[in-house]
Amino acid sequence: MNGRHTHISAILLLLILTVSVTLTGASGLLQASLFEVGTLWVRAAQDLSGRLASVLTTMPDVGSVCSYVLMAAVLPVLYFCYVIGFRSLNRVRKLGDVGYIPEGVLSVKETANYVQKRRKIGDIPPVYPNGWFGLVESDKLKKGEAITVSAVGQNLAVFRDESGTAHVLDAYCPHMGANLAAGGRVVGDCLECPFHAWQFRGFDGKCVQIPYTEKIPDFAKIKSWPCTEVTGWVFFWHHAEGLDPTWQVPSVDEIESGKWVCRGRTEHHINAHIEEIPENGADVVHLSQVHGPIMMAGIDLRTMWSKWWSFANHSWTAAWEQCPEPDGHIGQMNLVHKIFVFGYNLSLVNLNVQVKQIGPGIVYLTFDSVFGRGCFTQTVTPQSPLLQKVVHHIYFNKWMIPLVPKFFLLSEALQVERDIMIWNNKQYEARPMFVKSKEDALIAKHRRWYSQFYSENSPRIFKKEGLDF
Repeated sequence: MNGRHTHISAILLLLILTVSVTLTGASGLLQASLFEVGTLWVRAAQDLSGRLASVLTTMPDVGSVCSYVLMAAVLPVLYFCYVIGFRSLNRVRKLGDVGYIPEGVLSVKETANYVQKRRKIGDIPPVYPNGWFGLVESDKLKKGEAITVSAVGQNLAVFRDESGTAHVLDAYCPHMGANLAAGGRVVGDCLECPFHAWQFRGFDGKCVQIPYTEKIPDFAKIKSWPCTEVTGWVFFWHHAEGLDPTWQVPSVDEIESGKWVCRGRTEHHINAHIEEIPENGADVVHLSQVHGPIMMAGIDLRTMWSKWWSFANHSWTAAWEQCPEPDGHIGQMNLVHKIFVFGYNLSLVNLNVQVKQIGPGIVYLTFDSVFGRGCFTQTVTPQSPLLQKVVHHIYFNKWMIPLVPKFFLLSEALQVERDIMIWNNKQYEARPMFVKSKEDALIAKHRRWYSQFYSENSPRIFKKEGLDF
């Protein structure tokens, strides 16, 4: 990646020199002052923009082949500008797309498979903590639609009834085991089994219709999971002891009111224990090490320290703490982000961020910038013991062109992908070799806070010949 950017820089420099020579002559370029060369560039730019304006405002000659050639050349450029400037970002990275270093003749994906098999897992905590987890984005679940989702070791049928309310049921019909979401129909507030047409009510899982019997036994029911819909997600509550929700997912007023609109999403699949992802919030030391080099330096930890990018860097200042009761399930971090170019602060991209880690799998990052206020939402959902699906959305003032929030979202994604190279290749250290420092003490404090989301029956995995849990 660094080499590619170096080539681009060299080409641009060569282009500038070539055009300057064309404008002034070789000897003139050597004798001209920097101000004179700059003036020539400004005049050339004005001349070019005038010609472009003339072309765009002049009716094309429909009988000329050149007009159609010009249109064929201009339309893709205009479409590209539209995509970059106005369409929402959707960046998806599957497991193996990022975070692994190819070994020998192996491809990245082959290496990813190999690393997952040989890597030491460590003495990990329970794999599925208790709390609310995002199952599906609201706009991906249409009225009258049912989908299958796997999360926290459960196969679930998520459906939106005819009134628009979302429900979560166990996926498998207790009659003969059909998957309710694999061909099942939504009927009123029920989900009908595609096999024998048993209908199960969404809010309590009770069977209310069996077409070939008049009396429905009381035991004809299926597990219905507590769910809620907020900030663009359908969440469900999981607790190993079967307890009802002890706290609720808070809303973001600006998102719910429509003042802030979604301008893009990113999705990453990460091979790590779920606790390691939010733990980054309390690990303030890693910010300068992993996220210090400027984002254009890329996501490869081996090459991002190249001297070609040493002229710019990110600066981070952060502090984490647990919120007092009754919000003890929330951890809060205040983060200040700056970019320095040749030692000077590029204030245009300064961010003051207030981060709330809500339970084990939800994060709201509200930020202030010169362009206004906005919010990242993050969901972390375990799809299997060591596979996490992490989705970010960015919400911003609807009057701002999407290019600005898309830039913020892409920057966030690149920083996350640096972390993924750490997460995908590390083992969990149950007893870290901490030193006496406030920085390591903060990580230990975060682990004590996170432990509240485990209970006696929280599932674990045990490594024998394979992974069993």
